[in-house]
Amino acid sequence: MTLEKPIQLSPNDLVVWMGCLIKRARDAGNLGEIPVAAVVLDSKGRCIGHGTNSRERDINPLGHAELTALRQASLIKNDWRFNECTLIVTLEPCPMCAGALVQARMGQVIFGAFDIKRGAFGSTLDLANHQSAHHQMEVKGGILEKEANQLIQSWFKKLRQNCS
Repeated sequence: MTLEKPIQLSPNDLVVWMGCLIKRARDAGNLGEIPVAAVVLDSKGRCIGHGTNSRERDINPLGHAELTALRQASLIKNDWRFNECTLIVTLEPCPMCAGALVQARMGQVIFGAFDIKRGAFGSTLDLANHQSAHHQMEVKGGILEKEANQLIQSWFKKLRQNCS
């Protein structure tokens, strides 16, 4: 059986997707969630799963955008393997989400802002290239990095101001 490969998105497509995700993340931030949004694309570039952070709303520590998108995509796909799929997310995945993406055999992960405190695809850890990773995953960060970074930084700044 030959597996399809993840879609190779053009630079313009990446900017369009990330721009949409930044808007969705901003909406989640306005509802009190850490502003992160994610989408899973199949090998033809169709959205099969999407999510925003929902830990506060759902009172769920697993309510990360990546996990929500991954769960929805697995139900639509009726499979837990994502070798031919791409996950796009506004912030570099944390260790929990990165581990889930490795276990799901995601073919490609593309993110906006690097997370220098918790990022697990290169910033603090690199689970995609760890010796325990059982498949090759392409990871690319820095798509609309300035905008994605500004969103997350301004959200936390506002949170700190409201707490003082």
